[in-house]
Amino acid sequence: MFPFRRLDFSSKKYDYVGMKPFVLYNPTQLLFGKGMTSKIGAFVPAKAKVLLVYGGGSVKKNGSYDQTVAALGKRKVVEFSGIEPNPEYDTCMKAVETIKKNKIDFILALGGGSVLDACKFIAAAAVFKGKDPWKILSTHGAVVESAMPVGAVLTIPATGSEMNPNSVVSRRSMGKKLAFASDAVYPKFSVLDPTFTFTLPERQTSNGVVDAFVHVMEQYCTKPSDAPIQDRFAEGIISTLIENGPKALKSPEDFAVRSNIMFAATMALNKLIGMGVPQDWSSHMIGHEITALYGLDHAQTLAIVLPKVLKFKRAAKGDKIAQLGARVFGIKEKSKKAAIDKTVAAIVTFFKKMKMKTELCEYAIGADAAKKIAESFASNNGAVGEDGDISQKEVEKILSL
Repeated sequence: MFPFRRLDFSSKKYDYVGMKPFVLYNPTQLLFGKGMTSKIGAFVPAKAKVLLVYGGGSVKKNGSYDQTVAALGKRKVVEFSGIEPNPEYDTCMKAVETIKKNKIDFILALGGGSVLDACKFIAAAAVFKGKDPWKILSTHGAVVESAMPVGAVLTIPATGSEMNPNSVVSRRSMGKKLAFASDAVYPKFSVLDPTFTFTLPERQTSNGVVDAFVHVMEQYCTKPSDAPIQDRFAEGIISTLIENGPKALKSPEDFAVRSNIMFAATMALNKLIGMGVPQDWSSHMIGHEITALYGLDHAQTLAIVLPKVLKFKRAAKGDKIAQLGARVFGIKEKSKKAAIDKTVAAIVTFFKKMKMKTELCEYAIGADAAKKIAESFASNNGAVGEDGDISQKEVEKILSL
């Protein structure tokens, strides 16, 4: 297996305004459209022993399981079910044992982002040469040299995991939820059939749209960098989610609506809009701690945290917040302060249209939680944000807004 290396520009300082150097790499082949699961036989080796990984029983209700098994044909298939939302480290390690016991050589994820994230970690852990696979997560992927091949049949559009090298895994016994990234775990292919999303519960539809929205915001709503291509792509994805998200709640079997959401979620986090521009990700890092401590869905935490981060960082992010307001929400204010306030309010209104709560207290989480979350954040993270200026003290202030 080819050992992947990524160039690190993080420590470089540039004395000019504009796009910074980047390497754009994305080897995943997307198979988009109704019935495309039938094509995966061309992408899985004919003699492969496949570990088919999924979560609960929903894949057997939406048609994805039957279509996937049929497409695999006569290949040897071993099933591994029970991947949790926010996949659990111990469960993933059981899958690694199954791989070694059955001499599996290809992993196929059937489900949403949690299943895909689990499979990426499983793929790396199964061939990890170190003694403790937890280091894959504790080093955020720095120790990953190679991984087993992974393919995906997506059933829940949200995380963009179907076309990126990222994974998030929880270890509840330690109260941790950590992310890693490695070019070695890019899916070889991903099937995106919008019809598999028709039967999604309302909560998962809402979560998926909000998750994708915040993915874009983490890359877009930072500070100007004279990158109009990335900005316009990002604004197009955001506009698509705003337009189609509420429609999906009202008309869950609208093929056009589901198609637009599915592709938007993929494009939101496949690296394209983040190339050469500052990125934040503080909302995600804070949100991970809320999930680890209180069990909220990932997107539920983002709907709470993002508006507060925007308010807290309004001085640094003001130009981009106002740009978003003008271009996406049609906000026309001469005063930048008013434009910022109205834009943040418009985001909150959109989240509520997606039936998301935007305050911790709405989940019966008390005011004292801000300090606890900030302490947990400090134990798992350094300073985050596009300027590296959000740490424990700032997290507590953000959550107290």
